[in-house]
Amino acid sequence: MPYFTKLLLVIFCLVLLVESRKHRRRRWTSHLDVQRASHIYKKNQDLTKAWKGNTQQLLKIDEHDFTMRPAFGGPAIPVGVDVQVESLDSISEVDMDFTMTLYLRHYWKDERLSFYSTNNKSMTFDGRLVKKIWVPDVFFVHSKRSFIHDTTTDNIMLRVFPDGHVLYSMRVTVTAMCNMDFSRFPLDSQTCSLELESYAYTDEDLMLYWKNGNESLKTDEKISLSQFLIQKFHTTSRLAFYSSTGWYNRLYINFTLRRHIFFFLLQTYFPATLMVMLSWVSFWIDRRAVPARVSLGITTVLTMSTIITGVNASMPRVSYIKAVDIYLWVSFVFVFLSVLEYAAVNYLTTVQERKERKLREKFSCSCGIPHSKTMMLDGNYSESDANSLAGYTRNQMVPEEEKPEKVVVHLAMSNESNSSRKRGLRGHVGLRIIQNTHAIDKYSRIIFPGTYIVFNLIYWSVFS
Repeated sequence: MPYFTKLLLVIFCLVLLVESRKHRRRRWTSHLDVQRASHIYKKNQDLTKAWKGNTQQLLKIDEHDFTMRPAFGGPAIPVGVDVQVESLDSISEVDMDFTMTLYLRHYWKDERLSFYSTNNKSMTFDGRLVKKIWVPDVFFVHSKRSFIHDTTTDNIMLRVFPDGHVLYSMRVTVTAMCNMDFSRFPLDSQTCSLELESYAYTDEDLMLYWKNGNESLKTDEKISLSQFLIQKFHTTSRLAFYSSTGWYNRLYINFTLRRHIFFFLLQTYFPATLMVMLSWVSFWIDRRAVPARVSLGITTVLTMSTIITGVNASMPRVSYIKAVDIYLWVSFVFVFLSVLEYAAVNYLTTVQERKERKLREKFSCSCGIPHSKTMMLDGNYSESDANSLAGYTRNQMVPEEEKPEKVVVHLAMSNESNSSRKRGLRGHVGLRIIQNTHAIDKYSRIIFPGTYIVFNLIYWSVFS
């Protein structure tokens, strides 16, 4: 028994020795890992602190007053500008403005930002550094609304070179005024300009110029508009004078737009032409069909009024006449004259029938004609119908070649007993043919279309 107990004690001691060695090894390994992690963390932290300190030291931001321009009190600082147009978003005729998104870049030299560099590489920063240094105060003249894009952060870039040259770039969307001339609308071309100028510094302190002339303006080839064709972009510059502050350098981004005409041909010119042609249909309708001719005339007049109202609703209320106004109002006059033409035909027909009625009454009273007979004949009346007119005089009948398609023949018949009372009077027959188509309608069928064709030839040759 004592021997067995001693054996157990020995085994227990060996187990304790092994476990203690394992535990010591784990602690040592864990300690090494912590030291390594701490060393790496301290190394990274030191690098970050060193980079930040070197940046401030290289740019010397705290050593200068950046509220003043470079070379303050000396000659004007030149600031070069170039622009890349990203998109031309919209053109509004009603508001007379346009919206453009562009990349605006400034170039100048500020020796206060120069730093030592062994590899001559520049340093690039975001918009946070812009608030700590001097930048040109360029603004858009005649701008209604503008903003710098800020998704996901402010779209601003600042690049500083070792010799102090600075590149300042931003992405801007601006809505600016454009003075448009609509005297040839919709066959017009518009020239708009975006103007850049320093707000505070005159030409004695800051000289704005296009960095590479016309090459300073770049445009995206995919820029397109629904109603306009972009013909060209170009740059200009000149001095602008303000009576209270002085002369300023002003830069211009000019672009010319030509309007697409096909939309207006379908929506305005073609419907107006059809309405005018539709009004001519009344010249071929029987002059006694009053409801048909009146309703056709009124319908075309109201339709032309609706077209004119719709076109003017989408246009600014200018005080001069536009090209489309000339076309629409002349077309409206043609439609209105077709209504007046029927009014003249109807009035002259009424006057003519009244005179004929008085003439028949006169013959009836003076010649003792007891009664009259009215017959309706068409141009294809038979020989038996003609024989029924035997015994009637034909001194007032229309010759054979002038017979209309449909005529009304008024026959005044004399009594044989009355003819014996008056010698030399064998009977009197009054025959008057009233044609269904008036002479005015015949002339209108030629005059109206001919005049309208001549007007169209003159119009398109002048404005196209």
